[in-house]
Amino acid sequence: MSDSKELQVKDKQEVAAPAEQTRSGVVFTPDVDIFENDKEITLLADMPGVASEDIAIDLNDNVLSISGEVKPFEEKDESDVLIEFEIGRYSRQFTLSEVIDQGKIEAKHQDGVLRLTLPKAEKAVPRQIAVNAA
Repeated sequence: MSDSKELQVKDKQEVAAPAEQTRSGVVFTPDVDIFENDKEITLLADMPGVASEDIAIDLNDNVLSISGEVKPFEEKDESDVLIEFEIGRYSRQFTLSEVIDQGKIEAKHQDGVLRLTLPKAEKAVPRQIAVNAA
């Protein structure tokens, strides 16, 4: 008997926005993984089919917004035979606290994954305090 777990395929989740859309089309919520160490928080957002130049990252009033658009893959002279990969936009927002040094946020995009590095402010980084003998 094996303890291995079966991998589950997760379909794209459409955003259930409470507000009206100003642009037509489907908007998806990108799946994210967030992890941290003493110096930074890392956010990985899955955005398959989005080119680096089609990603927008905005920071306004401590709200970090990421968005990207999946454009159709077919050329002008091609017609669709079977389409299983949905096109649309990705959108997600995160509220940042004062723990993040907002001026040093970095972003990289590779293989459909957006990687944001959110460095912690110096005051939030834990440090050891030496005890001196009197």
